[in-house]
Amino acid sequence: MDISLLRAPDGAFSLADIDPGATPGFDGGKAAGKDELSAVVAELTDLQERLFAEGRTRPDARRVLLVLQGMDTSGKGGTVRKVIGSLDPQGVAIASFGTPTPEELEHDFLWRVHSQLPTPGRIGVFDRSHYEDVLIARVRSLVPAEEVDRRYAAIRDFEADLVADGVRIVKVMLHISPEEQRDRLLARLDEPAKHWKFSPADIDDRALWADYQAAYERAIAETHRPGTPWYVVPAESKWYRNLAVAHLLLAELRALDLQWPTASFDPAEQRRRLVEEDPLS
Repeated sequence: MDISLLRAPDGAFSLADIDPGATPGFDGGKAAGKDELSAVVAELTDLQERLFAEGRTRPDARRVLLVLQGMDTSGKGGTVRKVIGSLDPQGVAIASFGTPTPEELEHDFLWRVHSQLPTPGRIGVFDRSHYEDVLIARVRSLVPAEEVDRRYAAIRDFEADLVADGVRIVKVMLHISPEEQRDRLLARLDEPAKHWKFSPADIDDRALWADYQAAYERAIAETHRPGTPWYVVPAESKWYRNLAVAHLLLAELRALDLQWPTASFDPAEQRRRLVEEDPLS
């Protein structure tokens, strides 16, 4: 898949110009997409194990951070289950940032993020992230406009520091239409087992759809940089959403050129010991 087709435009842009039902870079249908996802996940699993092994043997091991953002029902949780859920949980750390706690409000907005960053050798996933503090904060006027502008700059500096420290960042906005969101919310209401996923506030937020789209456009434009680009993934076809995010993550892991760590011992000698001197033989 040509992931460059998913890269956000430089500068100001409109989400309305991006078809949320499209499948850029993939000509096949749902069945073909699921088959390809299986192949991608197989390679992801191998590369993740190499990354985790690196983390066990090198204090300066690389890290990967996947940032997932999107309107309610856009599929953040589904993406985590279908893509990240296929990986070894030992090498994955998942965090989500909701309404700040009283303790978190006593600190800068990025304070709570630092403790959730992936440790060396791991893939971190933010299912909602530090971007909530420039999205909801802007739409709901939770802080002055000047503070939101300051936060854009703080995020740019924060992410640049992470990259300099060996973190590969994959930032993804899952893009759906208001019509699709309505259908997904109705599906939740029609199935008792999914009522826990629904909040009456979801309907209230729909009245602010245009404001949220503008907030996303501004946040992406302000923080879309060469080392920390944004990708906008059309997310109305769930199979395509999963495939696209998997390809984005795969591209980052491939770029690390991960190799198996060299043993700090002589494998042949240790094999001889186990065969000839095994204390349990």
